[in-house]
Amino acid sequence: MAVRGCPIYLLSIMKIFLDTAETDVIRKHFNTGLIDGVTTNPTLIRKSGRNPEEVYQEIKDIGLQDISMEVIGDKLNMISEGRRLAKKFGKVATIKVPCTPNGLAACKELTKDHIKVNVTLIFSPAQAILSAKAGATYVSPFVGRVDDNSFGGLCLVKDIANIYTKQRVFDTQVLAASIRNVRDVGRAFEYGAHICTIPAGVFEKMYKHVLTDQGLDLFDKDWSHVVQ
Repeated sequence: MAVRGCPIYLLSIMKIFLDTAETDVIRKHFNTGLIDGVTTNPTLIRKSGRNPEEVYQEIKDIGLQDISMEVIGDKLNMISEGRRLAKKFGKVATIKVPCTPNGLAACKELTKDHIKVNVTLIFSPAQAILSAKAGATYVSPFVGRVDDNSFGGLCLVKDIANIYTKQRVFDTQVLAASIRNVRDVGRAFEYGAHICTIPAGVFEKMYKHVLTDQGLDLFDKDWSHVVQ
């Protein structure tokens, strides 16, 4: 959680989270030293075929310091589940709630307990404004899903980041979600996202560029002709 009154840019640089519940994949990429956290959701947990809290514990044991854990239900259920998960998993737990009246009411109560909260399913600047006022640690605009509905997902990231900057919102970070390609990772950071959560396949492609491959081939050929 950000320190109140301290600009976010003084606290962190670009962060990359993995959007997956596959622990073998998380372990592999965490070992690069380039992964800062993990986001999960009911769909990803269901695909893993495992108990959610077993997955959270294994991710924590791998060494991740920020794990988004989604809660559902009414306000009271989200608050009680959020508190229980935060107590069980400690500071690595970020409780994920939807941007609904119940979700934001739960967010406000959880943040009073100094529990990190990720408000998800953000599709408009207005929702991001309400989430910041509720004390959210992160807001998650869904870039790809906005694009699917003929609007600009990256423009949404830019709009939210601009509003937060102009209004001096220092305690809520923009966590760009539903990112489906490498180009959008770069654009999201360019437009002001503090964090991008991405599938492992997108992370792996971030290393790659055809000109890098061509340059490496040339260097290898030239090196083979260097007199040793």
